[in-house]
Amino acid sequence: MSVRMRLFPLNAVLFPGATLNLHVFEARYKQLLAECLDSGEGFGVALIAEGAEAGDPEVTPHAIGALAEIVEVSALPFGRYYVSTVGRSRFRILEVVAREPYLTAEVELLEEDLVDDDADLRATAQIVRDLFTEYVELLVRLSGKEAAFDLRGDAQDVSFLVADALQIAERVKQRLLEEDHTLARLEMERSFLERALPQMRAMVEKRRADPPYRADQKRYFGKFFSEN
Repeated sequence: MSVRMRLFPLNAVLFPGATLNLHVFEARYKQLLAECLDSGEGFGVALIAEGAEAGDPEVTPHAIGALAEIVEVSALPFGRYYVSTVGRSRFRILEVVAREPYLTAEVELLEEDLVDDDADLRATAQIVRDLFTEYVELLVRLSGKEAAFDLRGDAQDVSFLVADALQIAERVKQRLLEEDHTLARLEMERSFLERALPQMRAMVEKRRADPPYRADQKRYFGKFFSEN
């Protein structure tokens, strides 16, 4: 069954359960927001496949996106808005039916696989939880910025949370969004984490062995600098 949906194409991927905050200032998207609020509906977010920016009426979005549920709207000076949203159902664009005043498409809402009783799925989800926990700890040590994630959800929730949080290119996140099977999505995330973690551990060890101030001293004083 298809439904008609207002679209907000972005240079970002929205996953079910993830938060997305937007600064709305273009006339077309202020109109989109007003109509969504009047009707009590959300809008579709899709990564831009072709086109320079969200304001380009000829922009081409990727076929798979996610519905953004509006959680809060704050008015800003000069008629602008700050909008907080949460990702909900994934959808597939069947046809773009209008480009003015904003993109409107006929879309198919996608059903998620619910197979949490599968032993392989549960085991893989736990492996990804453990790998991602270390990934976040290493990111905090490398960046100095605190971060916390709730990984107590089911396998599907974990797959979307990790996909949203990974520091990877948006086109790679799009591949994770397009994956219909939770187990396959988790396996992709596991593969990425298993490749990334050894490099991150090495970076942490290098930073510990060679603190920034010593690196600066070596750069300025060269081989004659004594580490004692």
